Amino acid sequence: MFTKLLVCNRGEIAVRIIRTCRELGIRTVVAHSTADADSLAVRLADEAVCLGPGPAAQSYLSVTAVLYACAKTGADAVHPGYGFLSEDVVFAESCAAAGITFIGPPAALIGLMGDKIAARAAMREAGVPVLPGSDGPVRRMEAAWEVAGRIGFPLVIKAAAGGGGRGISVVTRQGLLEESFHATQAAARALFHDDRVYLEKYVAAARHIEVQMLADAYGTVVHLGERDCSVQRRQQKLVEEAPSPFLTTQGRDALFAAAVRGARRTSFVNAGTFEFLVDEDGKPYFIEMNTRLQVEHPVSEEQTGVDIVEWMIRIAAGEPLPFAQQDVSHSGHSIEVRINAEDFARDWAGSSGRISRLDLPGGPGVRVDTHAHAGYFVPPYYDSLLAKVIVSAPTRDRALRRLDRALGEFRCDGVTTNVDFHRKLLRHNDFTAGTYRLDVVDAVLAEMAPPREENT
Repeated sequence: MFTKLLVCNRGEIAVRIIRTCRELGIRTVVAHSTADADSLAVRLADEAVCLGPGPAAQSYLSVTAVLYACAKTGADAVHPGYGFLSEDVVFAESCAAAGITFIGPPAALIGLMGDKIAARAAMREAGVPVLPGSDGPVRRMEAAWEVAGRIGFPLVIKAAAGGGGRGISVVTRQGLLEESFHATQAAARALFHDDRVYLEKYVAAARHIEVQMLADAYGTVVHLGERDCSVQRRQQKLVEEAPSPFLTTQGRDALFAAAVRGARRTSFVNAGTFEFLVDEDGKPYFIEMNTRLQVEHPVSEEQTGVDIVEWMIRIAAGEPLPFAQQDVSHSGHSIEVRINAEDFARDWAGSSGRISRLDLPGGPGVRVDTHAHAGYFVPPYYDSLLAKVIVSAPTRDRALRRLDRALGEFRCDGVTTNVDFHRKLLRHNDFTAGTYRLDVVDAVLAEMAPPREENT
């Protein structure tokens, strides 16, 4: 087992990793920016080292700064959490070259899955269903027209190096193809320094459902069930639940089988997530694999009792998984909502400032993962995630009522949050019934909009 682990991340996930390390008897170092010098993670870690100024490019995204922090503190392992350097091939390779264990899948797999075109080809070879689309990068307009003629409209243009909902354009009709194609290419070049794009069929009324995977270095591959992530705003997840209220037993088994095939085909090790679009008939289509810890991992932890962060560390240390698929059990229903410091009434504008009061919910079946506290200053540089409220109950209906109760107890003064949006969502008929799709956020916002005044 590792002696000292460096956490090169911030916020609630840094706190989450530090707490697991404390239980495993591993000393921790948190690498932070100047903006996070007084963070809860800094207070909880055994040591802290400053990476640089507030902007992420000068701190959390600096491979050189993180490796120097490891050398300075004598850390023999590094956990990147999610975001930032968690899926950076150069960083993973640099850690290996420096003799530091990277907590996560191998660099080769990160590279393969980071190239969405290569990932799509690998899944197709493994017999995992993929959406109709281009077989490789589409570089010219003539090729885009050819693919569009074959798969029809609506379609999606995606950046090959994209991720996190960025570098995606939905094209609803023929007249928008050329403009969207060039715009997506330009965005891909600016965001990822890689202007390769590909085209896929757009699935209307789809659901976004993912499968949490764990695998050790000795050939054991298990899934921890699915998470329904269909409540999204601009391809960013807001709510996740398990099990999915949409899937049938047959559909669920097909999803799990596809994810396991994909994991074995790619020699997957450690923790990751296979993400699928599921159509109205329950047929899954692979869209990407996240080779890292997911924000919504607590949902699967609550469902199965498996500490995913702990097993990421143990697998990286060379330990085998002590359980097989038949040993993984699931209980009840779990839902997570992301409490973001943002104002949905102002086009989801971010909200920064000092928290003057913070009341967190509790009670049976309620878990809150957060780095926030009264007096904490929410900086303007990073993702707006402030807390995750996770509830579990024997049934979905009971979980929904428990979540409503928990959100009613949540109070955060000093910044604006999206708690009111979540409470509106809970009362939306489609969400309550479990029949919602990827467009549910727009439907909720439309109901919340004030009535338009008629001109007289």
